Amino acid sequence: MDTSAWSLLGLFLIVLGVLAWPLGKWLAAVCEGRLPRWMHAAEKPLYKLAGVAPDQMMHWRSYALALLAFNAIGAFAVYGLQRLQHLLPLNPQGMAAVSGDSSFNTAISFVSNTNWQGYGGESTMSYLTQMLGLSVQNFFSAATGIAVAFALARGFAARSTDGQGFVGNFWADVTRITAWVLMPIALVISMVLVGQGVIQNFDAYKDVATLETTAYEVPKLDASGQPVVGSDGAPVMEAKTSNTQTLAMGPVASQEAIKMLGTNGGGFFNANSAHPYENPTALTNFVQMLAIFLIPAALCFAFGRVVGDQRQGFAILAAMTVMFVVAVIAVVSAEKVGNPQWVGLGVEQTASALQAGGNMEGKEVRFGINASALFAAVTTAASCGAVNAMHDSFTPLGGMVPLVLMQLGEVVFGGVGTGLYGMLVFAILAVFMAGLMIGRTPEYLGKKIEVREMKLTSAAILVTPILVLVGTAIAVATDAGRAGIANPGAHGFSEILYALTSAANNNGSAFAGLSANTPFYNVLLGLAMWLGRFGVIVPVLAIAGSLAAKKRLPATAGTMPTHGPLFVTLLIGTVLLVGLLNYVPSLALGPMVEHLMLRVQ
Repeated sequence: MDTSAWSLLGLFLIVLGVLAWPLGKWLAAVCEGRLPRWMHAAEKPLYKLAGVAPDQMMHWRSYALALLAFNAIGAFAVYGLQRLQHLLPLNPQGMAAVSGDSSFNTAISFVSNTNWQGYGGESTMSYLTQMLGLSVQNFFSAATGIAVAFALARGFAARSTDGQGFVGNFWADVTRITAWVLMPIALVISMVLVGQGVIQNFDAYKDVATLETTAYEVPKLDASGQPVVGSDGAPVMEAKTSNTQTLAMGPVASQEAIKMLGTNGGGFFNANSAHPYENPTALTNFVQMLAIFLIPAALCFAFGRVVGDQRQGFAILAAMTVMFVVAVIAVVSAEKVGNPQWVGLGVEQTASALQAGGNMEGKEVRFGINASALFAAVTTAASCGAVNAMHDSFTPLGGMVPLVLMQLGEVVFGGVGTGLYGMLVFAILAVFMAGLMIGRTPEYLGKKIEVREMKLTSAAILVTPILVLVGTAIAVATDAGRAGIANPGAHGFSEILYALTSAANNNGSAFAGLSANTPFYNVLLGLAMWLGRFGVIVPVLAIAGSLAAKKRLPATAGTMPTHGPLFVTLLIGTVLLVGLLNYVPSLALGPMVEHLMLRVQ
């Protein structure tokens, strides 16, 4: 880490804190329903049309059923749009219908807030599919995650002893989060992006003249338009030259804003946030990183306000920040060192006035190592998955950092909502272990942590490791899984492990050396994304309901403080011990052994 890297990281964290604090205050107000009268008036026709009573509290089971039904309908809608897009408007390039297995994967991907893309966006999806299907789910999947975080916060904050387990109203939560949080902020971000050069139009793709003339060969045709065949039976080729290139157009800025803000990931273009039409300048790169972390950080502040003790939110945020800073240091340092195999070839990797130095493979020159490595840590610490560099081209240890950040359960800031409720699940586990050590019934925020909560906590924590490890084992043990590997050996294993880790943890980024747009991987990863999302959400809502039904106990002299440095350390240790230990053998088979192989001259 040099001075410029530290400066960028410091500026990022400072600006993030300044923006997240007031947003956290607003999120707490939305969670508690403390909205201006005009907002309630604007919502009223929507609730009346849907037949919803927004003030009617829902039991956690009803909340969960509504959430699952809402997202299932969304998945069917996105699937249908892809299959029928060749018959629908706003398709100036005449995109064909998407195949069934790819449509299945993409529908689950966007509904589960993963945005894994096994296809090239500009060559597969029509404008209508991008807007009405994918962008709409970017809003709704983000709202779903925040709603679950709200429900868990209400469970901790509830003081009643009626034993009903009410956690809020899902329909009111989704409506308010979408209308009063996501849409206004996304509009501001999209305007900033447009101002910096991100495109936003409905134009057909454009053929433009390039600065270079490209030479290529095509089959020679006779007068009737048939290929001319030589004496050897092979087609006769003739030379052609071209100085034109087709540039994709489309409503990019609007999708870019919500994909970052909602920690959805993906991209309008196949190159994602490395594409100059999605991320043209250093300022847009900085804004996009801020957008990814903005709501996850603000939710920590909101949590402290909802439970009536802002120190609790600061403790959660402190644990996230410490782990994030360590991850950034690790990935930047690994990329600055470069590739040891190049030393023997006489390649100079030292930074100078004439070169960036380090491992620049797969990175945009306009961003360099510092901004690319920071972006990689941000997008995988959160469940975003948008990338501005090729993670597959990182050094083995540099590429292992994004992999580990996902394997921790995406709790280092994490996705919108998912980061907070994921970290709170680990906090419950941390106070339980501390209670065992000191011989007291564990409590967290005045709620006793008992057998039911621990069973649900264990289920929520174990879902994703099971999906990742079992899915990876299936892929490497079957012909269909191994067929997608372009890089046999340790790196190929890392590509499969990364894909399953990304899918089950709802991230969506990829090493991309794996050919995953096949029926096998589309189905396998689709199932991992769905179960990784809702297999965690349901236990979390059950925990929220269980806590809401309990009496909130006052703090006593024997109550363990959960807001100081000791608890922050305990929480970090729990995340690392429980969240990462499951994956150590798989990491040893992939990036660790690849790192050692690079040092064999």
